[in-house]
Amino acid sequence: MKPREWMLVGLVAVLALAISSAWQHYCAPRIAEAEEQQQARTWLSVLPLERYDNQPLRQPLSLPDPQLAHSHVQAGYLASLRGQPSAVVLHSRFQGYAGPIDLLLAIDREGRLIASRVLRQQETPGLGARLAEPGGAWLQGFDGRSQGNTPEGAWALKRDNGQFDQLAGASITSRAVIQAIQDALRYFDGHAQLWLKGDNAHE
Repeated sequence: MKPREWMLVGLVAVLALAISSAWQHYCAPRIAEAEEQQQARTWLSVLPLERYDNQPLRQPLSLPDPQLAHSHVQAGYLASLRGQPSAVVLHSRFQGYAGPIDLLLAIDREGRLIASRVLRQQETPGLGARLAEPGGAWLQGFDGRSQGNTPEGAWALKRDNGQFDQLAGASITSRAVIQAIQDALRYFDGHAQLWLKGDNAHE
């Protein structure tokens, strides 16, 4: 190949690299925005639209002492409505029967559980894994619960003299979830005064 041909090949290669780099630079913000929107759809699925008008995932909360009795709080976000704090979304991780379970919980400003959703789990199919089924009635049984309206001893399975049914054939998973939900509600109660004032929120 002649020198001029080598130069032409090199020029084409440099041009192709420049175009590829420019295209990636052009697309990066759109990709990041799409990923953020997807994350918001997942993480805010526990929070009804009428509960907030801000972008909660852009308002993370500081989480002092996040290691709780039965779980670990991984992240927290503040929802607000018309400029006033309205709810908190917490991401909790705890040990299930077959591995870690990641749970999202939305808690209103009075400390009541709005809704919860499993993000990740490794439980036994047909048993503990039923936690993650869309519209799962078992998790919905905790909606509206708080430390104030549910006595301390009630946070257990009925077979353990508590108030809650278990997922069929999944007593270990059921107990772990009950303990993690109670952990999260206690944690909220311990930090609500600061969170709802916005003192511990980061823009």
